[in-house]
Amino acid sequence: MVTLKPKHRTPPETSFLGRLITPIDWLAETIFSILLLLTFMLAYGLIRFSGVPEQLLSHDSINEMLVGAVSAVLAWGLIDGIMYALLSTFERGESHRLLKEIKAASSEQDAVDIVAEELDYWLEPITSEDDRGSLYLSILTHLKNGKPRKIGLKGDDLAGLVGHVLVAVLAVIPSLLPFLLLRNNYDLAIIISVIVSFIVLYAAGFRWGKYTGANPWIAGLLIMSVAVALVLIAYLMGG
Repeated sequence: MVTLKPKHRTPPETSFLGRLITPIDWLAETIFSILLLLTFMLAYGLIRFSGVPEQLLSHDSINEMLVGAVSAVLAWGLIDGIMYALLSTFERGESHRLLKEIKAASSEQDAVDIVAEELDYWLEPITSEDDRGSLYLSILTHLKNGKPRKIGLKGDDLAGLVGHVLVAVLAVIPSLLPFLLLRNNYDLAIIISVIVSFIVLYAAGFRWGKYTGANPWIAGLLIMSVAVALVLIAYLMGG
């Protein structure tokens, strides 16, 4: 059966995470998680430590910040994963609705119009009207005996949910390591953590650019610039 709406497929991957989540979702989750962690840390520093520049960051304060940051990232990954599973279900529901509308069309032309409404946006710039008409008639021929897929949650949806949570947590580990390695110098740990976050964001943007065909250097710099802007805003506000 011909697929009416383009669907992003996961290319073959040998890694465990590659079998759970698509490359684009993997990169997006990495970027969002790092930005969330960085924003949380800066906001925490602004709220708790601004106005007292000489105050030393205590062990308890740092632990409180790290627990809050990791909890926020974990919550984000869980919410994002649940939304991924739900949207996958809704997408199958939309395909179900489309197939029912095509089968219920009063004439062949009405059915063609329904298909055209779905596909013209993608095909009109690269095909002629006659080519699209022939293609839509061919699609209808294949859909005559088609049956809607089940709409409920599937194993792939749950795998994607788990993948989003794992990527969200794993993405921030490099940024948290300085706090474990420099427990006697938290000021330096925060600086190194921010720098590591910038590097991870640049690497994620670079890989995203390569995957999508964009300039990877520009993509990396663009993503990293967002993090730099957050730091500058915090600094200008007294952080």
